[in-house]
Amino acid sequence: MSQANLEEHKFLINCSDGANNPERATVSFLLAVTAAQTSETAVFATADAAGLCVRGGADGLVAEGYEPLAKLIRHFIANEGRIWLCPACAKAKGITADDLIEGVEIAGAPRTMAFMASGARLLA
Repeated sequence: MSQANLEEHKFLINCSDGANNPERATVSFLLAVTAAQTSETAVFATADAAGLCVRGGADGLVAEGYEPLAKLIRHFIANEGRIWLCPACAKAKGITADDLIEGVEIAGAPRTMAFMASGARLLA
C-alpha cells in the first residue's frame, strides 16, 4: 500500500492489555503511533488497558527491548491520535473523566462502531 493510499484510511486499534501484559500493550501502541503518522487513528482501550488511560497509569511500564509505554502513548496523542476508554471498563475500575490523561475520553461502542462504519480498518 502506498503512502497516498494510507492517507485515505482510518485505523482502529483495540487494546485490552496494560500492566498485566506490557509487551502486548506496547505492540498495540507501536501500531497506533505508526498509523497516526499518516492516518486518522483511534485506540479503543478496554479491560486492563483502562489503567493506561489514567494519570501515571503507564509510568514505569517498559517491556524488555521496547520503548517505555508512557512515551509511546504521549507520541500517539501528539500525532492527533485519539484514545477512547470503554465506559463499562472505566466504571468497573472506578475511573472517572477527572482521572484521565489528556487525549483520552470515555467513549464506548457507539463511537467505535460509527468509526468502523465510516471506513476504519481494525488493527489488532
